[in-house]
Amino acid sequence: MSEYTSLGFIGLGAMGKPMAEQLATKLPSTTKITVYDVIEGAITELAEKYPGKVVAGSSPRDVTENSQLIFSMVPEGAHVRSVYLDEKTGVCSTDLGVRILVDCSTIDTATSLAVKDHVKIYHPKASFYDAPVSGGVIGAENGSIAFFLGCAETDPNLDRLTKLLDLMGKQVIPCGQPSLGLSAKLCNNYLSGLIAIANSEALIMGMKAGLNPRVLSSVFGAGTAQNTICDKFNPCPGVAPTAPSTNGYKGGFKVQLMKKDFSLAVDLAKQQGIDLVLGAQGLKTYENASNDPKCRDLDSRVVFRHLGGDEDWATKFN
Repeated sequence: MSEYTSLGFIGLGAMGKPMAEQLATKLPSTTKITVYDVIEGAITELAEKYPGKVVAGSSPRDVTENSQLIFSMVPEGAHVRSVYLDEKTGVCSTDLGVRILVDCSTIDTATSLAVKDHVKIYHPKASFYDAPVSGGVIGAENGSIAFFLGCAETDPNLDRLTKLLDLMGKQVIPCGQPSLGLSAKLCNNYLSGLIAIANSEALIMGMKAGLNPRVLSSVFGAGTAQNTICDKFNPCPGVAPTAPSTNGYKGGFKVQLMKKDFSLAVDLAKQQGIDLVLGAQGLKTYENASNDPKCRDLDSRVVFRHLGGDEDWATKFN
C-alpha cells in the first residue's frame, strides 16, 4: 500500500489527529508513524492507542530523522515557520536528503513559499509541498477530505503522494505550482464562508416570514440556491442531522479558524489588486462572531446564532 516504511506527522489538533489516525489504521503494520505535537498528551494518546505503530517524537527534527516523508498540520504561518525553520528543533535543522515534506496547514502563501525556498536552497534533494485540505473535522474523521496540492500534474512525486493522501481523503487535486494549493483553499473558504452567512440570513428571513427551515432548506436544495453548506452543514440546528449545528455547533470548523482563513483570502485578493464586494462585510461578520461569547470555539456555521437565528424553531412548527 505504501513504498514508505516510516512516516512522520507533526500537529495532532482537531484536524491532524484524525488524519494521523487514518494513516495508522490503513497503513501496513510494517510502517511506523512518528508523531509530534506541542501538547504532549496528544502524542501519548496516539502512541498508546496504536502501540508499535505510532511512535512518540520529541521534536519536529526528531520526527524528521525517523521518517522518510513528513506531514504537518498546524494552525498558522508562525507555527509552520517554527516547525520547519527553527534552527535547533525544526524539520530543516537536520540533513533532509531526499525526504518529502507535505504541509497541510492553511496559511499565507508567502510563508509557504519561504519554507519551500529554504528547502530548495539548503536541501536541494528534498521536496516541499503545500497541500491544504477541505472537509472539516467530520471529513478528517471519515477520511473524506479533499487535498489541494501545490504542484503540477506532471510532478514526479504526484503518484506516490496521491497514494498516501488517498488514505486520509477522497480527492487529490494538483493545482498547478507551489502555493497554488493554498490559493485554491483560500478561494474555497472565502466562498464557503460567504455561503454560510447567506444561508443563515436566508433561513432567518424565511423563518421570520413563517417558513419551516426544513421546508425552506428543501426549497434551496431543489432550486438554484442548492449548496453543500445547506445540505450537510446547515447553520440552523435540527435541519441536517449530522451537521455540527444539530450538536450544539460542536466539532466542525471553528469560527476563529474561518475568521483566519477569510482574512487570508481578503489579503490574497489585495495582493492581486482585487476589490472584493463582499469581503470586508464577511470578514467583519466572522470577526464579530469570533468575539461573541455565545459563538467562540464553536463551528463557523454558528453565524446563524450570531445573526439572531431562532434555534428553538421546532417548538413553533408541528
